[in-house]
Amino acid sequence: MSDALRVALVGNPNCGKTSLFNHLTGTRQKVANYAGVTVERKEGFFKLPSGESVRVLDLPGTYSLKPTSLDEEVTRAVCLGELEGEVLPDIYVCVVDATNLKLHLGLVLEMIELGRPILLVLNMMDEARRRGIQINTQKLSERLGVPVVETVAVRRAGVENLLHALDQGNYSMPKTELSGLTGDHH
Repeated sequence: MSDALRVALVGNPNCGKTSLFNHLTGTRQKVANYAGVTVERKEGFFKLPSGESVRVLDLPGTYSLKPTSLDEEVTRAVCLGELEGEVLPDIYVCVVDATNLKLHLGLVLEMIELGRPILLVLNMMDEARRRGIQINTQKLSERLGVPVVETVAVRRAGVENLLHALDQGNYSMPKTELSGLTGDHH
């Protein structure tokens, strides 16, 4: 599968990355440690609707690309293509908790600054709506300059939209202004 599309799931701890990873890969996954460290490495495989093979890496949760722990160091090294034996991902799928978007945007902005293909996944959209949080995904996409897909990973909702976006090459757009992205309405 060396010719498979390489996707890395990146996000803060507890944002739903692993649930999304599990839905995408099912039983087609393996868990090991990164070479020389005790940090867990989760890799899986799936096929897009077009039949294209995808290798997906569920990176350890991180709040920033400025690491404060070994897990965060590994995530940073993979994202920058600096981890020996690990190939630079073709696409970064940034998974964020839609109920706490402001906290998660810092990492998203750091990922955008890398200048690599990126797709933003707003996870836990059901909970955000239940709390009265409204997110204009079109405006968010325009202002960040990246496509946005809504999901509820624990229920597989929106996963088909993510697969379609990956299949259609719908990731990365030019970056624009970043103010006024969310509105909490209760």
